[in-house]
Amino acid sequence: MSQRPDLNQLSADQLRALVTDLFDRVENKDRALVHRDAVIEKLTHEVAILKRHKFARRSEQLDAVQGRLLDELIDSDIAAIEAELAQLTAAETPPKPKIQPKRAPLPPELPRTLIHHEPENTQCRCGCQLKRIGEDVSEKLDYVPGEFTVERHIRGKWACEQCETLTQAPVPPQVINKGIPTAGLLAQVLVAKYSDHLPLYRQERIFGRAGLAIPRSTLAEWVGACGVQLQPLVNALRNALLEHGVLHADETPVSMLAPGKKKTHKAYVWAYCTTPFSNLKAVVYDFAPTRAGEHARTFLEGWQGKLVCDDYSGYKAGFGNGITEIGCMAHARRKFYDLHQANQSQIAAQALEYIGQLYQIEREAKDLPPDKRQQIRNEKARPIADALHQWMLAHRQKVPDGSGTARALDYSLKRWTALTRYLDDGAVPIDNNWMENQIRPWALGRSNWLFAGSLRSGQRAAAVMTLIQSAKLNGHDPYAYLKDVLTKLPTQKNNAIDELLPHNWRPVSISKV
Repeated sequence: MSQRPDLNQLSADQLRALVTDLFDRVENKDRALVHRDAVIEKLTHEVAILKRHKFARRSEQLDAVQGRLLDELIDSDIAAIEAELAQLTAAETPPKPKIQPKRAPLPPELPRTLIHHEPENTQCRCGCQLKRIGEDVSEKLDYVPGEFTVERHIRGKWACEQCETLTQAPVPPQVINKGIPTAGLLAQVLVAKYSDHLPLYRQERIFGRAGLAIPRSTLAEWVGACGVQLQPLVNALRNALLEHGVLHADETPVSMLAPGKKKTHKAYVWAYCTTPFSNLKAVVYDFAPTRAGEHARTFLEGWQGKLVCDDYSGYKAGFGNGITEIGCMAHARRKFYDLHQANQSQIAAQALEYIGQLYQIEREAKDLPPDKRQQIRNEKARPIADALHQWMLAHRQKVPDGSGTARALDYSLKRWTALTRYLDDGAVPIDNNWMENQIRPWALGRSNWLFAGSLRSGQRAAAVMTLIQSAKLNGHDPYAYLKDVLTKLPTQKNNAIDELLPHNWRPVSISKV
């Protein structure tokens, strides 16, 4: 500690500087405290609202299934908020001890794995040999598909008879401290909910058939706590994504229930991912309450690159801020395909033939490096694109305004510059189909979730699904990935969080005996 200065030996200028410095420190601490108290008040108010929604009279418009889904989403939200509150108040004086409800022992018939935790050194500081005098035992519930097992953690107590020193191995840190689930069980719940699209009430039944019914309210609390712990990984993955110069973007609607309003409204999942040509395989989902373009601008703030997207106006404002629009040829093709399906249009058939030739060149060049791909595009694709453009201009003069053929031609002609920018850069794809593949899990999940319970639950789903889908893109089993990440996360240093990102993670090798 630095020694306190002798005020009698300081000059007037030094005293004034010292007083100014002290006032600045107090002012900074006051601002920090005001901000923290405001966040705590906001979160506390949010918890109160959620509890009121949970225990208030249920809307008659919600059926039994919807009611169960709403309950589990609210429980997850409450658990997530309480985890954030715990982080904000961690530096405060220790809170009054809470009376923990006595947990029922795990069924004795479940298989048990003994895990011993002993001190690395059983030599006392005074030089005497420690003597084992007992042990503490705690049990964690683990799960492999179809079977529960129990990890019994045994922490021996070692004492020195000479100086009465007690030594014991520390409690291994967990994502949920003092809880019963292992990282494997938590990973199973997350993957089943967000990858296999199984709501928690269905998982409750599955676990019951495996020998232990875990209340869905408990499962919901685990999901909420895990969502808070995994968020730093998603933030780091977003930063890694925005380091790349070519990205895909798309959005899809998800119904979000406004508790107490007796109805749902459209929220949106915005998705951003790297291209198939990139060395980074990643996708990041961003859940937002509306389709307003400000959400895309906020996510991409400061990024300047080439964005492959459809013609939605929400992206347009960013194109004047250093972002270059890359059109989607698949959308242009779809207009002619629909026209041909409707009336067997010969003009549509010819347009499909031209566009098909462009796609054939892409198939030939897909495995080549960007410079070689661009060379082939210049030699083969550009002449076809130029001919297609002239052909469209000529036919547009012949068809009446407002007709289906005119609308299909106008779609491409108005966007021709954006549609053909891919020809100038071998790292740019021809369409946005890769992004549509990454957003498909949300379309599959909608039929099972029915809705997102709140903005917070939607954001949590986006975070967990970001990690699951990015793990799949990198060829990982999402269960193995999340199990290892949840095991390491409690002790992972903040400056080493990138090591746990899907593109950096490597499966744990198991040596054969």
